[in-house]
Amino acid sequence: MDFDTRLPEMTALLQELVEIESPSHDKAAVDRMAERVAEECRQRGAQVELVPETAAGNQVIARWRPARRPDPQKSRPILLLGHMDTVFPLGTLAKMPFSEQDGKIYGPGVSDMKGGIVVALTALAALHASGGPSRPVTALFTPDEESGSRVSRPLIEELARQAALVLVLEPGLPDGAVKTWRKGVGEFTVRVHGRAAHAGGDHEHGRNAIEEMAHQVLAIQRLTDYERGTTLNVGLIRGGTASNVVPDEAVAEVDLRVMQPGEAERIAAALFALRPALDGTRLEVTGELNRPPMPFDERMKTTFEKVKAIAAGAGIELKAGGTGGGSDANFVAPLGIPVLDGLGPAGEGYHSEREYIFANSLVERAKLLAAILEAWE
Repeated sequence: MDFDTRLPEMTALLQELVEIESPSHDKAAVDRMAERVAEECRQRGAQVELVPETAAGNQVIARWRPARRPDPQKSRPILLLGHMDTVFPLGTLAKMPFSEQDGKIYGPGVSDMKGGIVVALTALAALHASGGPSRPVTALFTPDEESGSRVSRPLIEELARQAALVLVLEPGLPDGAVKTWRKGVGEFTVRVHGRAAHAGGDHEHGRNAIEEMAHQVLAIQRLTDYERGTTLNVGLIRGGTASNVVPDEAVAEVDLRVMQPGEAERIAAALFALRPALDGTRLEVTGELNRPPMPFDERMKTTFEKVKAIAAGAGIELKAGGTGGGSDANFVAPLGIPVLDGLGPAGEGYHSEREYIFANSLVERAKLLAAILEAWE
């Protein structure tokens, strides 16, 4: 399969998908993207199912049958996971248009992760043109990864349990490495209840919720443990109504990242055990781990080494890396299914006006993905 000549068509398809703006919270926009992706899958020989949703955009399941009856070791499908939503609101293209410069392609969602969708569609088009894959392939394109995958998680886990291998099309690292570990992600809210009072005439009878929150912020930040790969970040605080009013409420949003299994439970217990430092104030803590960690454990090491060997056979030197960010791969890792992330094109600047991919990595990743789909045992 010759991928070197496919860059122009890959770039054209990528531009088309990027220019279908699809912010997570705009169902109609994501549905337009779903229809386009579904049509591309049908053109490549897939049986396509649009899964209707009400709380998010629709999901797309595409299934490719093998070219011939697979041997028993290849009867379970390989699952490809990609998301169609982006963090960019409608209208972003006006100030951040799709563009190419110095071997890089820029645009909203070009890396995270419409480039990965193009890689998958290109690899599958090549396999379809050569008669079809050697084993079943399922691709799930989801509508809400950027907002937590709350709608799509059940389907992700259901299809992953049926798979022999799960490949996630998030962007590769800037040096081309795939992602073999990810931190788990938790979101917690700490709410302080105090007592309002006039700051000049009745100060002593007030209970300053912001003062209490200051104590809690220090306690929360001290839970960070770099040796364990655990970090907590109080990233947003709201409180008060006016400088001459003792505030009766303050709210803090806390981001939790964990590397090791069990750390989320330990930190959650510590957060729920927080107690007020000031008399007359009260705390309310809510939240949970949204994505479990994907550690670089023995299963991941084995998976990476197998894919690395396949890549070498295709003339590609593959490196392993990781990131503190989460993805849908985090949901797969605890299921005991081999999973590898970062199969999309290499890039940087995700979620910003600097988001880009290296143009030549589109071709290399499509070549790699096709090789894995053919050679995985």
